[in-house]
Amino acid sequence: MPVEPARSVLPLSVPAPRTTAEPVPALPSPPGGRAAWLAWAIGASVYILAVIHRTSLGVAGLDAADRFGIGASALSTFSILQVLVYAAMQIPVGLLVDRFGPRRVLLIGIVLLSTGQLAFAFSSSFAPALGSRAVLGCGDAMTFISVLRIAARWFPAAKNPFVAQLTGLAGMGGNLITTVVLAEALHSEGWTPTFTAIAVLGVAVFALVALFLKEAPATAVRPVDQVAAAAVARPKVGRQVLACWREPGTRLGLWVHFTTQFPGNAFGLLWGLPYLVEAQGMSRAGAGGLLTLLVLSNMTFGFLFGRLLSASARARMPIVLTTIGTTALGWALVLAWPGGHPPMWLLVGIILVMGSNGPASLVGLDYARSRNPAERLGTASGIVNMGGFIGTMITLFGIGVLLDALSPAGAGAYSAGAFRWAFCWQYVPLAVGTAMILRLRRKVAAAAP
Repeated sequence: MPVEPARSVLPLSVPAPRTTAEPVPALPSPPGGRAAWLAWAIGASVYILAVIHRTSLGVAGLDAADRFGIGASALSTFSILQVLVYAAMQIPVGLLVDRFGPRRVLLIGIVLLSTGQLAFAFSSSFAPALGSRAVLGCGDAMTFISVLRIAARWFPAAKNPFVAQLTGLAGMGGNLITTVVLAEALHSEGWTPTFTAIAVLGVAVFALVALFLKEAPATAVRPVDQVAAAAVARPKVGRQVLACWREPGTRLGLWVHFTTQFPGNAFGLLWGLPYLVEAQGMSRAGAGGLLTLLVLSNMTFGFLFGRLLSASARARMPIVLTTIGTTALGWALVLAWPGGHPPMWLLVGIILVMGSNGPASLVGLDYARSRNPAERLGTASGIVNMGGFIGTMITLFGIGVLLDALSPAGAGAYSAGAFRWAFCWQYVPLAVGTAMILRLRRKVAAAAP
């Protein structure tokens, strides 16, 4: 008589244990709609506030030089340190966003922004003011990546390039407030009241985020067992950063951001107003008008590029290379003009061209987003977002050093000739960045599925 095989005593209803390597089920596609736009708008309000803080020195550079008794090199140190802290914080912030969510990171960012600006308002000497700009840069670093992560959770993937451009456009609204409102307030109210008012504005934005921001739709909340599985499978910090860096699309995004952003950034953050006033003999009101034009141009290009990128991903590289080429050509015409005093139509032209710099830099984030999985988007965005601010820091410092070296000791202002040669420094990072873009472009194309 044959022996019957032994049967399992385990009930059939008990599921097999999940291994750490087992993938977590994908979430439903983001819904978009009114709730998505509301969440984005609340997050974008923090980014607008951050840009107001970031660009406040752009219209106060000459006032800061008088208040603290410093020259061009020391003045550039304010923006350099702020940008250095911003760039250094990008990877840590990306990791924080991936692990703790964008809402918490935004709240911390608002506190740091307000604290730094309040300290800057009451600073009367160089060292404390410098420290306050470092704190401000740290808070600024926590905003943009957080808003992009909110958008990625709320909007379908095809909508993300357009929403990223809208986020940049909203930030330019903050820049517009700086060039129009802040410049006038500095003239009428003075240093301390103006910067204190900006710091206090953070209280209202903090309340808005704390009370009303939902960082993800309800359908994006995983069951408890899936969250636990995701936590077990989450890679270590070093491995996550290395995985992002090994992706050619991340590195291409970084160099795109580096090369396209820094000319307009350096001009708007610090050197634009001194160049227009001291080298071109314009009034502060006239120079402020041109800086406002830079912001409006930026907003226009942001909307245009967003539409182009939403229609086709093939528009990425043409946008990048066209922006680099026209910026390089525009500055060549301005700097080569006899006597260093180009006509107004040419100044307007280069400012309109530089308006494309910020929107073109966001193409770098799109490269990273399309080549990295969702669980490391914050880290990848942080790596890319370092690029433009590293380029800005190099440019700010180089121009400041050259201005001091090319000007007589004790000179009260910098000549058109000094600005002319100092601004030639821009071509060094421009050449390096363009070479890296062309090199990595081929790698990304070869790695494409």
